[in-house]
Amino acid sequence: MSFLQRIFGRTDPRRAYDPLYRAIVAAAREPGWYREGGVPDTVGGRFDMVAAITALVLLRLESEGDAGREPSVLLTELFVDDMDSSLRQIGIGDYVVGKHVGRMMGALGGRLTALRAARAGEAGFAAAARRNIYHDSPPSEEALAWVAGRLERLSRAIDAQPLDTLLAGEVAA
Repeated sequence: MSFLQRIFGRTDPRRAYDPLYRAIVAAAREPGWYREGGVPDTVGGRFDMVAAITALVLLRLESEGDAGREPSVLLTELFVDDMDSSLRQIGIGDYVVGKHVGRMMGALGGRLTALRAARAGEAGFAAAARRNIYHDSPPSEEALAWVAGRLERLSRAIDAQPLDTLLAGEVAA
């Protein structure tokens, strides 16, 4: 153990999942979502995509049972930290940041529910995208179909990845 670790304690276990979270954000920033998919290229639209892809990864981790529990919790904490930081950067004050983050966590929970149902075949990816990305106002049926198809392919690709590859920060495209 290094001198600094002895003085300040151990390193933050969330840091091990930074590559995975960065890969999620990179996947959410792919231009196709905004160009072909018509997702609004705004703070809200980008949040919707980060939350949707985070939800797909969390569902994959959920399928691992105990092996996915800790990574799931720590990845969710990274998401919360990023959202908190982003809100502060755009000028949201300390007084209301917690309320905004709470709403964002509720939105992530909504995406988890909608995408879990889509993956189980109970509802389609189009329904999940319509409600959770476009908020019931898709720019066109073609854009909705593009995003729904891309989410479904991404979900299958993430599910097919070995867990250690995913945790290392490789989010299949």
